[in-house]
Amino acid sequence: MVSIKDIAREAGVSISTVSYALNGSTKVTPETCARILAIAKEMNYVPNAAARNLKKRETRIIGVFLTDFSGDVYGDLLYGIKEILNRKGYDLIVCSGKQAHRMLPERMIDGAIVLDQTFSSEELLQYAERGHKIVVLDRELNHPNVNQVLLDNKAGATLAVEYLLELGHRRFYAVTGPEGSYDSWQRMQAVRQTVERSGTAEFIEIQGNFEKSGGEQAAERVLSEFKATAAVFCLNDEMAVGFYNRMAGTELEIGRDIHVIGFDNIELAHYLQPRLSTIDYSKRKWGAVAAGQLLDILAGQPVEHERIYVTLVKGDSARKVQP
Repeated sequence: MVSIKDIAREAGVSISTVSYALNGSTKVTPETCARILAIAKEMNYVPNAAARNLKKRETRIIGVFLTDFSGDVYGDLLYGIKEILNRKGYDLIVCSGKQAHRMLPERMIDGAIVLDQTFSSEELLQYAERGHKIVVLDRELNHPNVNQVLLDNKAGATLAVEYLLELGHRRFYAVTGPEGSYDSWQRMQAVRQTVERSGTAEFIEIQGNFEKSGGEQAAERVLSEFKATAAVFCLNDEMAVGFYNRMAGTELEIGRDIHVIGFDNIELAHYLQPRLSTIDYSKRKWGAVAAGQLLDILAGQPVEHERIYVTLVKGDSARKVQP
């Protein structure tokens, strides 16, 4: 690879003169600058972006770290992030996996938006302590270089459980997310608190995984234990879709024998029959707020933690208990 040393040797000038010319500095004459640029072009010189970025201490690139890319939530979330970043002249890289973590300490990116369980909170705090700017979507961290933009998981799960209670269900199943999931943990906290406050309800916890397979496995259990009308709160819509899939072809009907409510209001939920009752929020706004917060942190502006609010979407998948 051609370096500025090679150009300097060919042009018979110093390395600093080549550097000035390549960066458009007025410290070299127009004639010398033109000659150096012509030589650089002839030698197929490609600037070392990593070295240039290190010197400037910015890349104009933001890293978005996700545990994985499955599920319908991520598309709208990333669109919201991209929309804000591009408007401000930034690009984004979407990353997943342990090896991608080095992009922060090696300053390949200017900042990070994290929705990724493979980062420990201790690791993120270490990066923040070194001056890296981070927005987290999946945990609560206390550091000046870290901001939180979180879903109001507890409010959403409370709405879901209270809706089942309002419909007359006093015993239901709750299908959780994977172990270690912040969203699942918060939603289950709200389930327990709401049931405890009711004084009359109870629930059975089924370990899930936030994927369709988790809903299918939960349906197997519910079907094997079915004796009378049952209700199921799937802690995300992906599992609710899996639950529907397994129920198809059985004699039991969703909305009549088994009542289901989900969380996320993904696009596919709009087409399920009967229409899935679920918890809605704007994924695009979630991403846009996270991107805006990170850019404010990078600009040295004061920011406050934000929470994305949720609403209940009523569908025919959950109905009143018939006497």
